[in-house]
Amino acid sequence: MSYQKVFPEGMEPLGTTPFNFSCHPGVPCFTTCCKKVDLVLYPYDIICLKNRLQIDSEEFLQRYTALVKGSNPFFPTVMLALTEEGRGECPFLTDDGCAVYEYRPTDCRTYPLERAVDRNPEKGGVAEYYFLAKHDYCAGHDEQQLLTAREYIRSQKLDRHNTMNGLWAEIDTLFMQNPWKGEGAGGPGQQLAFLICYNIDGFRRMAEERNLFDQFKLPKSRRRSINSSDEELLKFGFDWLKMLFGGKSSLIRR
Repeated sequence: MSYQKVFPEGMEPLGTTPFNFSCHPGVPCFTTCCKKVDLVLYPYDIICLKNRLQIDSEEFLQRYTALVKGSNPFFPTVMLALTEEGRGECPFLTDDGCAVYEYRPTDCRTYPLERAVDRNPEKGGVAEYYFLAKHDYCAGHDEQQLLTAREYIRSQKLDRHNTMNGLWAEIDTLFMQNPWKGEGAGGPGQQLAFLICYNIDGFRRMAEERNLFDQFKLPKSRRRSINSSDEELLKFGFDWLKMLFGGKSSLIRR
């Protein structure tokens, strides 16, 4: 029997069906979605934002984020902290729009699409589906710019974010198995995991202090990439977490 994905009633993936959407300063709702927003930040989002702001990831976490209990009962979710004074706006919102637009988080890039990933239980493959989301206040849907999901993804430069978030999803799934059972919330294992996933500059300092990279058989090209790229360091960190907590890792100890 061939595998066939079944979707909830009323939800149909777009596939190659085009849709109308455009967001620009001329739409009447411009920046409305930047106010009173619940925005999850993924590990790669934080790398992009802290590099745009040219600050340490630890400082970014302290100034711009809040920890909440999300869908994973064993690991905190990082949210964007909104401004105070009762406005509840994104801290990067200005009169002219987004101050970090080229480095904006995944969820900002993705709207009006919603992405779902399915791991085919028959072939072990991965398939992604996109659905169209509509908010009543959003006038962008009335704009006459016709795009397919793939064209919109390309225009928003989402591919790299989706790739990195896919790697994070594997780690989040591993964390849902409570690999640090017995030590409680905020124990050493969970603190290390949080450092690796969200505080990339702190992780780099720790790795250098402990000569962590020398403990593994790393090709010279990968070692150079890790030394120069936060993105590659995060990939290494994900691999190390898999090794530490029972996942399938590509790392080999010396």
